[in-house]
Amino acid sequence: MIAQPVPANDSTPLAALPPAFLVGLIGSGIQASRSPALHEREGAAQGLRYLYRLFDLEVLKRGPEALPELLAMAEALGFAGLNVTHPCKQAVLPLLHEVSDDARALGAVNTVVLKDGRRIGHNTDHSGFAEGFRRGLPDAAMGEVVQLGAGGAGAAVAHAAMTLGTGRLTLLDMDPARAEHLAAALCARFGAGRAVASTDIDAAMARADGLIHATPTGMAKYPGLPLPAALLRPALWVAEVVYVPLETALLREARARGCRTVDGGGMAVFQAVGAFRLFTGREPDASRMLAHFHGMV
Repeated sequence: MIAQPVPANDSTPLAALPPAFLVGLIGSGIQASRSPALHEREGAAQGLRYLYRLFDLEVLKRGPEALPELLAMAEALGFAGLNVTHPCKQAVLPLLHEVSDDARALGAVNTVVLKDGRRIGHNTDHSGFAEGFRRGLPDAAMGEVVQLGAGGAGAAVAHAAMTLGTGRLTLLDMDPARAEHLAAALCARFGAGRAVASTDIDAAMARADGLIHATPTGMAKYPGLPLPAALLRPALWVAEVVYVPLETALLREARARGCRTVDGGGMAVFQAVGAFRLFTGREPDASRMLAHFHGMV
């Protein structure tokens, strides 16, 4: 929590001012992020002075190597914390003083609390995806699930898929070694054989009950489908992680072929619910934040 300048009435007692929080998001290509509005509107609804700022590496013409500088700047300016997104969820780990058990197990951080000179990493992506999935596909078959993407977001989503009851998760990634590493980590945590890496998407999809998409494909700067459309069939469910746009090419194609779908909005909202709680120590109104999100889109 930080003290903000009083904008108008200099005679206002400091004790009478509402609590103030300055937070932000570090990532690349994040100008369309809904996080600032989600956080600021919930803060206002709770009577807080709440500011959420973007540090877009694409705009800054920098890469993850800028993280040490950005973290130091945020600390100097009194930020309460930062969200972290692609391509920094794994790169930020060596720069933290402490990491939550979940974030350590996932090998990815999306929320950094800055407090008392310490940087504490958390991951609210996995709980965000799980809650959005439960609400969107409450009775989905989870015997055989295919997941595309094994990066920072993919690790969190794969963890969530395990906790949701997936019997076996087949992971595919542009970097096969990354999929193998994640599969090994999941098996160590959830049991041998619960996750496998593959490079044969045709075979994996043929036996799947559902598909989780956790790559950037479908975002405005990465248009298109992440797999051949012919692999989608009516018996499948499809869960998307991308939420800008909310209606991706994958979701349109899946629905057209008779699949049940859940968009990335739930994960976006419920990870923000978790981050708001960590930044402020206050309980957010999840239903109100969900309504705010749908009002924006």
